[in-house]
Amino acid sequence: MTCIVRQQNNKLSISAFFPAYNDAGTIASMVITVLLTLRELCDDYEVIVVNDGSQDHTPPILDELARVYPKVRIIHHPRNRGYGCALRSGFANATKEWIFYTDGDAQYDPRELKDLAALATHQVDFINGWKIERHDPLHRIIIGRIYQYIIKFTFGLRLKDVDCDFRLMRRAVFDKVHLTSDSGVICVELMKKVQDAGFVLAETPVHHYHRAYGKSQFFNYRRLIRVARDLLRLWWQLVICREHMKV
Repeated sequence: MTCIVRQQNNKLSISAFFPAYNDAGTIASMVITVLLTLRELCDDYEVIVVNDGSQDHTPPILDELARVYPKVRIIHHPRNRGYGCALRSGFANATKEWIFYTDGDAQYDPRELKDLAALATHQVDFINGWKIERHDPLHRIIIGRIYQYIIKFTFGLRLKDVDCDFRLMRRAVFDKVHLTSDSGVICVELMKKVQDAGFVLAETPVHHYHRAYGKSQFFNYRRLIRVARDLLRLWWQLVICREHMKV
């Protein structure tokens, strides 16, 4: 059975990318780990890192990684444009048949890409991870659970975990799904549009780890207010007006 899975996976071509913002303490290990993982999974792959205007020493680390590893490409945003912009840059610059992404802060293990790739069959378009257990401060866990319930209910999403940023999808998804969000609500936009477009979704559990370096850009009051505003606008566009279904 192992040989069969290996043979099938070799037919995959994968673009793996990381959005990175002030992730100097983790991004090098993430890039090297995903390179080693991709080498086991397939023959045709690339790694992209989108540096979203980092103000620490993330940029020179990334440039050195690209110099040492030919399969690594770096996209530098001159200023911080937001999580949604970073994801859209990664999706737009990916060249392989499948696109994998996770964050550069090491709260997910890139080696678990193997679990997602095992589900990448001809019948599946999108594989979404779901957190087995969330390892965050208690207040973030509570806010996260409330957020999940609200989003699933208001947007009619039928999946375990809306905000697990550990995903593998066909690049062809973006022939139908066009993303516009600049902020973190892009994950809701992505999953709602993927679901409404009728793509076949699979889910698999993944581990979530304590943040070892840096701090979350999401959990501050100013950003939460912006997220609430962006979600309300997105709900109006996707649920009430259903603008994405008219294209």
